[in-house]
Amino acid sequence: GRGYRRGLTVGDHVARSLDALIGALAKAKPGEVVFVPGDVAIDCTARCLIEDLVLVVPAGVTLASDRGHEGSQGALIFSDHLATRPLIRAGGADVRISGLRGRGPDPERRLDHHRRAYRGTTKRDPDYYYRLPTSDGIETTHPRLEVDDCELAGWSHAAVYLRRGEGHRVHHCFIHHNQRQGLGYGVCHDVAASLIERNLFDRNRHSIAGTGRPGCGYEARHNVERGTSLSHCFDMHGGRDRKDGTNVAGTWMKVTHNAFFCKKTALVVRGVPQREALFRDNWCVHDGARRAVRGEKRTRVEHNAYGRSSPRVR
Repeated sequence: GRGYRRGLTVGDHVARSLDALIGALAKAKPGEVVFVPGDVAIDCTARCLIEDLVLVVPAGVTLASDRGHEGSQGALIFSDHLATRPLIRAGGADVRISGLRGRGPDPERRLDHHRRAYRGTTKRDPDYYYRLPTSDGIETTHPRLEVDDCELAGWSHAAVYLRRGEGHRVHHCFIHHNQRQGLGYGVCHDVAASLIERNLFDRNRHSIAGTGRPGCGYEARHNVERGTSLSHCFDMHGGRDRKDGTNVAGTWMKVTHNAFFCKKTALVVRGVPQREALFRDNWCVHDGARRAVRGEKRTRVEHNAYGRSSPRVR
């Protein structure tokens, strides 16, 4: 947004329509920028529904708009098709997505649907929940994806889905309203590792989450949780969630210098990390560590400030 210093205002290829964007991405070379002007809105709904369209950004290519420049909100790329998964995919390493707005089809919590699937008086087929399709905004299986200065909202599974790879960075973004009950992640990791910093989060189910499989880890620093979350803010699943017979909750986590203005638990580590989960130098509105963090062995909590009006470091 405004004041961001690494924003882009020009590109090697300029696209003002969906066809032009698909064509530009097809011919872009590593090191080039595909630019969508900030006054453009690209509706991908019909082609996502009919063709399972995915916008593939080639290795080394940047897809950008000018969010924050002279008041621009950034180009809007969106799909209202519930099964958009994903809208944008990194086609190789070193892809950058910058200065865009990516709007998904479902910003709702879907509490009634979750209740019918898992808490009804009649036992339902496990597939019932997923009969309501899920959506992802940006996805990668390649290393070093960078997502910066974007607004990402309305994705029922994840706004950013890091399936594989290391060296990912998600920074200076506003990530909100990704909150379907049972899913609803701002940034989701499978077997992937990332740095997540200087983002504003609001109204997600978990703003950051991981499957907890070996190789899953993240550093989260200088982020702000604005105040509303369906469940705990930052998460790492454990073996009980995966039902794989282990208690492994990822390889590592480092959560430092974040501000949690949400009263829901800041961090839950649902098992034991292979190395360590560190929660340090954060500011939490909670009255103490027990309300701010839940974890088991190898979860270290130290030197955080608790309380909103008169915070105390403990």
